[in-house]
Amino acid sequence: MKVAVIVLNFNGKGRTVQLINSIKSLNTTNITLQIIVVDNASTDGNIENIQLEYPEVILLVNQDNLGFAEGNNVGIRFSLKEKNEYVLLLNNDTSVDRDLLQCLIEAAITHPKGGIFGPKIYFTREHETHKSKYTNKQLGNVLWYGGGIIDWDNVLGSHRGVDEVDVGKYNLIQKTDFISGCAMFVHREVFEKAGLLDKRYYLYYEDVDLCQRAVKKGYELYYVPEAHVWHDNAKAAGGTGSDLQSYYITRNRILFGMRYAPWKTKLALFRESLNLLRHGTETQKQAIGDYLRRRYGKRK
Repeated sequence: MKVAVIVLNFNGKGRTVQLINSIKSLNTTNITLQIIVVDNASTDGNIENIQLEYPEVILLVNQDNLGFAEGNNVGIRFSLKEKNEYVLLLNNDTSVDRDLLQCLIEAAITHPKGGIFGPKIYFTREHETHKSKYTNKQLGNVLWYGGGIIDWDNVLGSHRGVDEVDVGKYNLIQKTDFISGCAMFVHREVFEKAGLLDKRYYLYYEDVDLCQRAVKKGYELYYVPEAHVWHDNAKAAGGTGSDLQSYYITRNRILFGMRYAPWKTKLALFRESLNLLRHGTETQKQAIGDYLRRRYGKRK
């Protein structure tokens, strides 16, 4: 089986190199693995060294910062031309368990209607949001994603089990509302039939959007608890609660909701948007204004 792992890099060579080393430790029995690093016009001058240090890695360099969605699309298009059967998208601030691919492939074989699969994702040790509440033994075993839930009444996506110590509560493989783009294992047919990531989002909600399009094409989404990833959490966007994160989540939540939510919820979103234009932060006002003007992609 031929699998491509795509890693998007932006001024993060150190993190990307750590992930490459983690990927190289994967159990690849009966797997032909391609590691593809897509650089989003980094300015730190270090990305080219990856080819010298890791000649087996395919390096694709974008001339502009295309964002998470279109940046990954560059790698996806290449991987499809290379006839890979599955594509694994991984954030560069992650590390992986040795048996990650074996567990994901086994799930895909067991659930042939599945199109997108997601692993159990933990906070990287010492990167937990509420680190002080855990014992030293619990650090590194705190959940970031144990399956996805969409509240369609409010157009809010949430992670099952987030901030909980993993005690086996989320150990059942099952269908889920969405797979996080942090670690997303996708059958090539999903991209061929449902399309690639929507570049209008640029950053955030593009993964949930792809999941919805896949479901509409008849594919199922599966959370695979035997597969494990550790995640630093939102480093590329300045961390949780950053201004950058606030902008894209505000704008893209409206874009996503107006595309997929029930009509009653769409009306509520419209009223919420008007309220944010009057009383929101400057960032929220810009985000809503850009949505109304159909200014998508990168924040201006």
